[in-house]
Amino acid sequence: MSLPASRRSPMPVALYALTAGAFGIGTTEFVIMGLLMQVAADLQVTIAAAGLLISGYALGVFFGAPLLTAATGRLPRKTVLVALMVVFTLGNLACALAPNYTTLMIARVITSLAHGTFFGVGAVVATGLVGEDRKASAISIMFTGLTVATLLGVPAGAWLGLQAGWRATFWAVAAIGVVATVVIATLVPAERGERAAPAFRDEFRVLGRPQVLLGLLMTVLGFGGMFTVYTFIQPILTQVTGFADAAVSPILLVFGVGMIVGNLLGGRLADRRLEPALLWTLATLALVMAAMGLVLAQPWAMVLATGVLGAAAFATVAPLQLWVLRQAGDAPSLASSLNIGAFNLGNALGAWLGGAVISHGGGLGALPWVGALVPASAFAVALWSLALARRQPKALVAEGSACG
Repeated sequence: MSLPASRRSPMPVALYALTAGAFGIGTTEFVIMGLLMQVAADLQVTIAAAGLLISGYALGVFFGAPLLTAATGRLPRKTVLVALMVVFTLGNLACALAPNYTTLMIARVITSLAHGTFFGVGAVVATGLVGEDRKASAISIMFTGLTVATLLGVPAGAWLGLQAGWRATFWAVAAIGVVATVVIATLVPAERGERAAPAFRDEFRVLGRPQVLLGLLMTVLGFGGMFTVYTFIQPILTQVTGFADAAVSPILLVFGVGMIVGNLLGGRLADRRLEPALLWTLATLALVMAAMGLVLAQPWAMVLATGVLGAAAFATVAPLQLWVLRQAGDAPSLASSLNIGAFNLGNALGAWLGGAVISHGGGLGALPWVGALVPASAFAVALWSLALARRQPKALVAEGSACG
């Protein structure tokens, strides 16, 4: 029996160390969106080409996360987390020093290798620090670092890039990486006793579980829709809505506030009832994106819509992550990392889809309408997955629960 919220013990401080790492990684992932125009101008490439820096990072997460997670599966998780933050810091230094577009792309991909495994392993560590009835909330607290990065890190990075050049932003992110490395090394506890790690080949058998694959597909589609719009939020706000360049950073703050609220709300909803939380958050995201398409020319309505988009998108994070973890059985780290990769594959596909809409004449104004169709399809996949789960024999359900 769980205690009332007012009588529960505080969350372990180690969770907030993971939050610090998530803040640094979230900043480097999203800050490029507020710098697209500066990077494109400085490196003499198109905005669409600059947008591929987002896709390249996301694809690095998608392909690197499962391989790196499986390769480090026998190492202590704390050691893995610290090593990943070192890779992250060095990757951002390389971004700051990149002399051309190709080098910047390579540096972004190197940095991305730390991303998926950090969040994947970190989510497993976070859920291991709390009781069963608080696992989704623990995940959401770790991901709060990602949302605070959008609230503070990304607008600050966009402002710094506007004032001192985009390279200054990456120098600042590298400094954040140093701080996060020290905090994690100091506060995250070492594992007690020996942990039996499955063989590399056995870990990848999780991909043979239909419910895991459906969960990953939900994640790809849910975030793919959001990034169809958010990747190009700077040109949308300036060229369609009519805001000045200086207004973009404050509006990104509104998006970040929405992310924090939605992330924490999604964790609480998933702790109470996971299946309804999964359905309602995906449906809400599709509806919010469609509504955004109606208010593109209305400045104050767009500010509100941007904040609500952040809330709706990140309310899906904890339900999607916990759903995949519950289906993963004895390979939680790999499944968790795969789902982080799926978030970023959605990022890459969304950036590509948005660029394709623009390049083929749809224009910036079409992005919310096209993007809304993607989480709507994720909602359909969720319905399918839940229907399959209800038809599953009770004995198999019990066996799966025992494995998780």
